[in-house]
Amino acid sequence: MDKLEYKNIIKKLKSIVTKVGDMFGETMIGKFLGKNKQVLLIRSMISNNIRQYGMIFALIVIMIFFNYQTGGVSLYPLNISNILLQNAHILILAVGMLIVILTGNIDLSVGSVAAFVGAIAGIMMIRNDYHWSISVAAALSIGLMAGAWNGFWIAYIKIPAFIVTLGGMLIFRGLTLVVLKGASLGPFPDEFNSISSGFIPDIFGGDGLHILTIVIGILFSLGYIYYAYTGRRKKQKYGFDVAPVWMTVFSSTFIIVALNLFTFTLARYRGFPNVSIILFIVIIIYAFITTKTVIGRHVYAMGGNYEAAKLSGVKTKKVMFLIYVNMGLLAAISGLVYAARLNAAVPKAGNLFELDAIAAAYIGGASASGGVGTVIGAIIGGLVMGVINNGMSLMSLGIDWQQVVKGLVLLLAVWFDIATKNKAK
Repeated sequence: MDKLEYKNIIKKLKSIVTKVGDMFGETMIGKFLGKNKQVLLIRSMISNNIRQYGMIFALIVIMIFFNYQTGGVSLYPLNISNILLQNAHILILAVGMLIVILTGNIDLSVGSVAAFVGAIAGIMMIRNDYHWSISVAAALSIGLMAGAWNGFWIAYIKIPAFIVTLGGMLIFRGLTLVVLKGASLGPFPDEFNSISSGFIPDIFGGDGLHILTIVIGILFSLGYIYYAYTGRRKKQKYGFDVAPVWMTVFSSTFIIVALNLFTFTLARYRGFPNVSIILFIVIIIYAFITTKTVIGRHVYAMGGNYEAAKLSGVKTKKVMFLIYVNMGLLAAISGLVYAARLNAAVPKAGNLFELDAIAAAYIGGASASGGVGTVIGAIIGGLVMGVINNGMSLMSLGIDWQQVVKGLVLLLAVWFDIATKNKAK
């Protein structure tokens, strides 16, 4: 073998080794990038939902803490049912307040509107003996008109929402005192009172265990599985990134277990209260509106950049007006639910409702600058506040310290929003 042949063989061997090395390297790099892509995707999903995930975790920790401090009383079926009954009106308000906050605004009049609506319902049903259905329809109409009053000044006259709703708070509180003449009015008819005091009957006739409630929990679980599966398939169909299968299975299993533990706990008492039907309908309707409709996208767009949304063709004045009309409607529903729970129309009803609703929205992930937040997040935030209130009451903590704790929780929620935004930047 001469030197030329030897050199050619060496070159060929080097070429083969180089190609193999390149193939091996590309494969390893591909695997490395693939793994890191999944890691980055998971981190992105967690960071984008950190407020909501954090509040779910916080809710669990708070419940465990108060259960320990109260010797297990806070997780009794009766107490869990009471938490739902005591906070249903705030959860309804929180949904409406979330939509207002999404635009970067606020509504300070909701507590006074709720009180005024409850007063009108009391006058019609108790003093004038109108049927409860007619009285409810009239009360809801008044709520719509109150919302339209606020919306007109904010959307079309361009007065800042803070000033308009502060004025509304004073106006409707004054009207409540005028129509009730400073005195409470009650009791309401049993049919109306059952809105907040009654429970869904068990059609299966369970003895000691509300079977219908357990069945509802199972049906909700199946519905969630279907929703998660179809949502994942739809994202894959359109080429969107999806979480790994294990992560989807883990999160779904966690939610389903938590849901069924909740329904089983309620089933050990008297099942779902009647007011939960109203709350469930509100959550479904507004979750759909905010995620699946054009007007929902317009609300988020206005909160993200009002001027850009206006230049893009969004009818900002009309949308803003409708947002406050909607807030008036939900304030009226909240006022009726609260009046039914008290079984009386009282002049001081609705006091600080606006604080609890605003806190629920912020704690649940809404941004103070607008454009960020979800209906489910607002509900979780409302439950956090409700569990804290209930736990402190069970611990016999004074109302003064309860106010201090609620104020600190609200402050921390807004600070967390600012901190996570700065970190993202």
